[in-house]
Amino acid sequence: MELTHLDEHGAARMVDVSGKDVTARTATATGSFITTPEVIALLRSDGLPKGDALAVARIAGIAGAKRTPDLVPLCHPIALHGVTVDLVVLDDAVKITATTRTADRTGVEMEALTSVVVAGLALYDMVKAVDRAAQLTDVQLLAKAGGRSGEWRREPAGREPS
Repeated sequence: MELTHLDEHGAARMVDVSGKDVTARTATATGSFITTPEVIALLRSDGLPKGDALAVARIAGIAGAKRTPDLVPLCHPIALHGVTVDLVVLDDAVKITATTRTADRTGVEMEALTSVVVAGLALYDMVKAVDRAAQLTDVQLLAKAGGRSGEWRREPAGREPS
């Protein structure tokens, strides 16, 4: 397997994508923010001391996607055409799902993953006064589409993707 981010001497480099076609590209990532039922009740009633944690997390996730090339070395700056951050409040967790879209020469997988992580960090910041043990877990790419490699979807749990 050839590592595209290394030159012939093994030094890190940004991949030259100038020869690639501009295509529509999407990526979806997910993660879980695990907390206590008491914190979930506060999230549902807008009762956290710092305010509306879900709104803050949603905005943070969008901002995180936009700042991905500033945070991840060798990541190309691309024009994001859409970012959605969905937060589903469960009994003991918040399921975070981010979808990123562009028409560009390289994919948006890193932007989707960064969006999930930044949304999770914002949730932690908002709830840490009442639950320092909260956790962001299971951050993973679910699917990507577009570009030369086409579509990819994560296989159900227990199976490795190809």
